[in-house]
Amino acid sequence: MGVEENNFARGTMSSHIIHLAGPMIVAQLINVLYNVIDRIYIGRIPEVATLAMGGLGLCLPLISIIIAFANLFGMGGSPLCSIARGKGDIDEAEEIMGNSFTLLILFSILIMVIGFLFKEDLLWLFGASENTIGYANDYMSIYLFGTLFVLIGLGMNSFINSQGFAKIGMMTVMLGAVTNIILDPIFIFGLSLGVKGAAIATVFSQFVSAVWTFHFLTGDKTILKIKREKMKLKACHVKRIFSLGMAGFMMGITNSIVTIVCNSTLQSYGGDLYVAIMTIINSIREVISLPGQGLANASQPVLGFNYGAKQYQRVLQGMKFVTIASLVTSLLLWGCVTSLPELFIRIFSHNQDIISHGVVSIRLYFFGFFMMSFQMTGQAIAVGLGKSKQAVFFSIFRKVIIVAPLTIILPRFIGINGVFIAEAISNFIGGGACYITMLLTIGQELMKKSKEVDLIK
Repeated sequence: MGVEENNFARGTMSSHIIHLAGPMIVAQLINVLYNVIDRIYIGRIPEVATLAMGGLGLCLPLISIIIAFANLFGMGGSPLCSIARGKGDIDEAEEIMGNSFTLLILFSILIMVIGFLFKEDLLWLFGASENTIGYANDYMSIYLFGTLFVLIGLGMNSFINSQGFAKIGMMTVMLGAVTNIILDPIFIFGLSLGVKGAAIATVFSQFVSAVWTFHFLTGDKTILKIKREKMKLKACHVKRIFSLGMAGFMMGITNSIVTIVCNSTLQSYGGDLYVAIMTIINSIREVISLPGQGLANASQPVLGFNYGAKQYQRVLQGMKFVTIASLVTSLLLWGCVTSLPELFIRIFSHNQDIISHGVVSIRLYFFGFFMMSFQMTGQAIAVGLGKSKQAVFFSIFRKVIIVAPLTIILPRFIGINGVFIAEAISNFIGGGACYITMLLTIGQELMKKSKEVDLIK
């Protein structure tokens, strides 16, 4: 494989982003199905569906934390690989990838040990009740065994996509998701294992994805290979990986914090029913966020490569395209969810109480959802160009500074609907502030550098 393969400095920026975005969106959709399919099946367990759904919802913060570590090293290392490839330095790119792989292995072991020690205490803290703690504990106890597979499958798949092999990246998660879809009904209903069966199916599916990823990145078809001699940690690489990956990590951690605050507040004001409703809303949000997030993520290797190659005008073109494309797709999906909320709820539950209360909750929660496209693209551009501090700040700003406090404060004045309105407010403030700041900082810098290059020519 030569350095010229998947050269993003040639051809139009829009075509490169679309070429990567299609398979990446499909891959992310399939990846979301890992958890969403579990919830669809669990929502149909006879007699205990609502409590089991609530129990699974309590696990989401812990799952988000595990995924956050995959983002830390995957999203931290892969843009650096793209920039190094843009410079033509394959040796440095492989060292970065090897260091990321080592970090993923080390932290998966650490997370699993800590998770087993404190999982039950954490589940109580996250809003468990006597009725839901058993289901939550059963699922999490099994899910933790798959921590290594989650981190390798998700984290290292970023390095497949960053090299331009989006279809291979799609296959990584497709194999696991199809396995999960097949095994879920067998374990949940056929073997009568319920929530435990869902967890077993998920872990086995993640194992399949991890094996596929490792096989490709050590094979002959990849540009960058995992090599034992490149896995030795170097302080210079580790520091940069942590620094850049902190944005994706903080997105996962802040999502976890908000989920904890939401579940605890909902448990106080509405009980297990509203915890189950929020679990369904989170599932819907994960799915409809995919096109916008997929476009944003697909732009990262393309922008990073051109930035490394000093093609600043092309970077600006790519930023404009991905912003418009992400906004349009978010608007379309926002319209679908807010006009047909009952249809989306029925995918997960036929409980009439959940449907009647959930319709109002969904419309409030997703009001202004399209503004999230600016948050997605603003942060993705910052990460793709190696500007990690800005992306980290806006992850914290929207979730921790806006959503979490409002989730606690608003219900005291307007009741349980305040929990859902808090998210809507944050979409406008957080999304707008993130993108405007990105334009005034990164955008201005790129325009200045572009003019300097033109003068030299």
